[in-house]
Amino acid sequence: MFRQALFQPRLLRLSARRFFGPWKRGFASSVVRRNARLAYEIGPDAPPLLEQTIGEHFASIVGRFGDRTAVIARHQQARLTYDELDQKSNALARGLQSIGVKKGDRVSVSLGNNIEFSILTYACFKLGAILNPLNPSFNAAQVVSALKHLDSTHLIIGTETNLLRKPPRDNSPILNHLVPGLTKGVGKLESELVPSLKEIVLVNNSSGRVDTSGMKSTVGFQDILHGNTQTLPDQGLHKDDIVNIQFTSGTTSMPKAACLSHRSILNNGNQIGDRMLLTENDVVVCPPPLFHCFGCILGYMATATHGSSIVFPSEAFDPLASLKAVQENQGTALYGVSTMFLACLELIHNGTVAHEGFQHLRTGIAAGSSVPAELMRKLHRILNLHELVICYGMTETSPVSVMTRTDDPLQKRIDTVGRMMPHVEAKVVAVDDANKTLARGERGELAVSGYLLMKEYWGEPGKTAAAMIPDIDNPDKKWMLTGDEALMDDDGFVQITGRIKDLIIRGGENISPLEIESCLLAHDAVREVSVVGLPDDRYGEVVAAFMVPHQGATLTAKEVRDYVRENLSGHLVPKYVFWVDDYPKTASGKVQKFKLRDIGVHLLREGQGLE
Repeated sequence: MFRQALFQPRLLRLSARRFFGPWKRGFASSVVRRNARLAYEIGPDAPPLLEQTIGEHFASIVGRFGDRTAVIARHQQARLTYDELDQKSNALARGLQSIGVKKGDRVSVSLGNNIEFSILTYACFKLGAILNPLNPSFNAAQVVSALKHLDSTHLIIGTETNLLRKPPRDNSPILNHLVPGLTKGVGKLESELVPSLKEIVLVNNSSGRVDTSGMKSTVGFQDILHGNTQTLPDQGLHKDDIVNIQFTSGTTSMPKAACLSHRSILNNGNQIGDRMLLTENDVVVCPPPLFHCFGCILGYMATATHGSSIVFPSEAFDPLASLKAVQENQGTALYGVSTMFLACLELIHNGTVAHEGFQHLRTGIAAGSSVPAELMRKLHRILNLHELVICYGMTETSPVSVMTRTDDPLQKRIDTVGRMMPHVEAKVVAVDDANKTLARGERGELAVSGYLLMKEYWGEPGKTAAAMIPDIDNPDKKWMLTGDEALMDDDGFVQITGRIKDLIIRGGENISPLEIESCLLAHDAVREVSVVGLPDDRYGEVVAAFMVPHQGATLTAKEVRDYVRENLSGHLVPKYVFWVDDYPKTASGKVQKFKLRDIGVHLLREGQGLE
């Protein structure tokens, strides 16, 4: 799932207002058709949807803004114009073809925010290969699980992974796990764990720290980048082809791989850029990762559809680099989750970064479960982000479906996530009956329909059918059940009041409790475990594990955390560990997690859980 808040400018350029016309000014009653009684809303029908592939639209942008800067990677001291991005992505697409990549192949990518990822994105889109971004923090087991689930044919990975507040991680162990002996000169690349894997492409980002001399069965990124830069011949692509697969939950337990199309990604990015009034003069500083739809769609697609520049301050989030990127490039927009913004503001507060050079900022995007009102005020005052506009979405809806207007009352922008995006419908339905639309003001599950729906969860028809239900009056029309509790007011504003599903949102990153539970249940000392999210001032939510040990077994909280850290990723490690004898359960034996959360909050007040 993906939830976000958007920040937008108060002072709008007159030329932008004239260009975008009346529909840009919001959801006038003449545009939005609403049912006065039922919690059902239809967004504007203008502007019309783009009916192109991403590559076709990108060609038009290159034709208009070819000499303007498209991508800046501050940490690499590199930049590309739109012409250069076009030519390099053409060359890389041909290079990928030379190692067997073809239309429809799943190309899994484990990279931070860098020039290579930006080129690769458009190379895949032009070629018709399906881009599958992986979280670079995945360990070997998670990488294998993802590749195996998708039958990926190619893996493109950095020799190192850079993570926040950690030394660079050598990825050689992951490669050796995939292909035993790979770093010791194995001749032919064959993986028993992932039989579909044909090639591994290495991006050497380690500055010599990782020895690649023995990796003879891999392909160097630079080796396939040089070549013919001319436009590719027709690849037989269609706007409705799947072009991106995003994992929305843990990949070692219940992988959900959302399949997004050219049409859904292109239009959503374009609409987001429209709402932000992006033009070729904007410089968007984007610390959020490209492996997440925040970075790749709200960031890269929104800028590329408008001829704007996008700046990647570092491979992984670095608050100092982010602020320096704004100052050095006269950034007009800054992206981040709440914790990223708080870290940036702290550097200004303590004098590490001078409070200057931010006068060009006018907008930005914040993603996460919520944005505190006090943070909004600080962003207004300190970073010149004058209007904070909220929007809501999820990965399965490409991702943004609901958004406020820049001229909505401030309270609406704080308390709600706005109204419908163009060509999107939403309704609030009964939790126990998705065909029953509730009245305005009643709480139920939010359902969304429109062009932006994913095509499916890859290889999971059962999960797809459970999440996307046919309209009772039109079986060809689908509704995406968001798993979020919501209500809709008389004016069509949507308020998210809770989550029906149990995903934990830690600092804007979604965590599946089941993945952590499955990991801990494998420990010999653990009889039962249930994982929930507990409130946290810094991250919004953090992981809490309620443990029931086997009789006579001993296990410390440190051992629990170390076990999760060794077997999963660091962000999945429980902050709190509670020891209990049993759980509150329903008559059918299901754990009542909402009661566990209440118990956890009570125990925290008593100082428990941090041993």
